Amino acid sequence: MIDALREAGASSGFPRDIIDAAALAVDEVEAAWRRRDADALRLSAKVGRAFARAGITEAHLQETTGYGYHDFGREAFEAVFADVMDAEAALVRVQLTSGTQAIVATIAALGGRGGRVCALTGRPYDTLRMALRDHPNALCGASNAYEEVAWAPGRDLDEGALRAALRRKPDVAFVQRSRGYAPRQSTSLQEIERLVGIVRREQPDAAVVVDNCYGEFVELKEPAAVGADAVVGSLIKNPGGGMAATGAYVAGKRAAVERVAERVFAPGLGTAVGPSLGALRWMYAGLHRAPKTVAESLKIMDFAAALFARLGYAADPPPGADRTDIICAIELGDADRLRRFAAGLQRMLAVNPRAVPEPGQVPGYAEPVIMAGGAFVSGSTMELSCDAPLREPFEVYLQGGMDVAHGLLAVMSAAAAVGPR
Repeated sequence: MIDALREAGASSGFPRDIIDAAALAVDEVEAAWRRRDADALRLSAKVGRAFARAGITEAHLQETTGYGYHDFGREAFEAVFADVMDAEAALVRVQLTSGTQAIVATIAALGGRGGRVCALTGRPYDTLRMALRDHPNALCGASNAYEEVAWAPGRDLDEGALRAALRRKPDVAFVQRSRGYAPRQSTSLQEIERLVGIVRREQPDAAVVVDNCYGEFVELKEPAAVGADAVVGSLIKNPGGGMAATGAYVAGKRAAVERVAERVFAPGLGTAVGPSLGALRWMYAGLHRAPKTVAESLKIMDFAAALFARLGYAADPPPGADRTDIICAIELGDADRLRRFAAGLQRMLAVNPRAVPEPGQVPGYAEPVIMAGGAFVSGSTMELSCDAPLREPFEVYLQGGMDVAHGLLAVMSAAAAVGPR
């Protein structure tokens, strides 16, 4: 492996110091990679059992159009998906085009008219916060209808502040599994279980909604297994396995999923409508391959953290650490390094490798954002990508990647563009 990496790095024109650091990084993460593969094997067995229980056949892969009535392939897929997500039921549809859309629909359905929302894990992603509070037509238009419980850097939760917020009786207690652009670390299943327990004691009428984006198949269980009412995510992230062309999901308690379906479609229609439009084949295939694909992403993140740490940059989580999502935050320190990192990564992506990323305004973000992405599925962050808002502390968020070989070379290209600190 090391000899092949050195050869590939040299043929790609990377500097000798980057190749040497990369070789040491691969050696450092070897034990962690074995753990990732072992977990992928366990999760692949879980997915395989779900497919077998549902008795999936070629007939389930066919499309429906129009209203999508009697789409037994879609119904079977949602049964498999619920099984894999440790949930009673699931709504998985191409009519849900993003995680943000699915989260807003879920909060609107479970919170009701004028419902109050408490974000237990602090400030959510900019796009979601825009939809919930900051946009003129935000879901929680009144300032007293939305609250965030601040988290200190690291994993420190202010339980006093959390309990006080819950005593104000929110209708929805929202948990974001990924860190987003916050200084805290991502939220583990153990922490989600702890949060669910506090909510049940302090405000048992609140619905617990978990944004599971980037977290699926990273741990051996999913948030529905520890008591979440609704778990939401995108198919162009982990559970689509890099193959689903669009779509998002809501999984959890059956009553909650039915309420969301009626909010998305219409009361009285619920889960009965929604044509699959030829997407099912790739949704099934992506879900089946997702555990191994996620493991490849985690291995790439281990390598990136190890390589950039050797170059003098802080990376979180550190190499080989327990992970709860497929993101690595690398603190580069200034806007110029962000630009160089994005450009170096872009040069090694399959689609648009000649593009030069530039900061720009992105819907839902207050500051300019720079991104690198060259995905076969537009916007897919299961395929290797990065993004960074141009603000302190100038962290870049690297995510995804579907095979280690490509991931190593792309990360080395970004490192060569940035250089040692």
